[in-house]
Amino acid sequence: MRVFLYISYDGSKFQGFQQQPHKTAVMDKIIFALKELGITSKPVGSSRTDRGVHALNQVVHVDLPPFWQTIEKLQNTLNHILSPHIYVKKISVSSLHARFDAKKRLYRYVCYTGAYNPFLSDYALFLPKFNLPLLNEALSLFQGRHDFGFFKKTGSQTKDDIRTLYKADAYTHKNFLIFRFSGDGFLRSQVRMITAALLAVQEGILDLEYLKAQIDKKARIFTKAAPACGLYLSRVYYDF
Repeated sequence: MRVFLYISYDGSKFQGFQQQPHKTAVMDKIIFALKELGITSKPVGSSRTDRGVHALNQVVHVDLPPFWQTIEKLQNTLNHILSPHIYVKKISVSSLHARFDAKKRLYRYVCYTGAYNPFLSDYALFLPKFNLPLLNEALSLFQGRHDFGFFKKTGSQTKDDIRTLYKADAYTHKNFLIFRFSGDGFLRSQVRMITAALLAVQEGILDLEYLKAQIDKKARIFTKAAPACGLYLSRVYYDF
């Protein structure tokens, strides 16, 4: 029986999602917990997140041995082992592949606009001033289908860099400014590099004309990435 694990985790406590030689990644902890319960099949995640990036609803599929039939018990036991920085929010039965059958992914980048709070330093980017109309104007340039090759981490190995952004916008909630990105897939560090470019536009470092040129792959002008602390994998969508 294949199940989907819907998982949230604090990315600041791990060296990314994918397995690491020193077993310091989210997946290393998940594999350890599964093996403690006699589950030795390889789990597969829907998306890879870098060091310091968080998840609200990461999806992991795993094939269970026949003796695991009680989903509620499995969830409770996994959470006991994975606590306190990883939490299994829900488990559902599914025959789909967590990565290849995902139709859409939603990321949010969170900025804190209130008085500086050191306790938020691992969970949001401090941004006391912002221009929401300008940010949304810049974000609108990213919507649609583009070759995002100039918005990926150097050294990333991908067969093609064409992705579709269905929605890219910014909104406020209390003392937070939140960038929202919904797409069919994302390149490594793509959201963080887009966010950094947006902040450069706001600060007057990068003109909208030059931003558009980089989106169109006419010129690679800005190559920085925003800190990982503000990035959250918010949701993964499937056709059920």
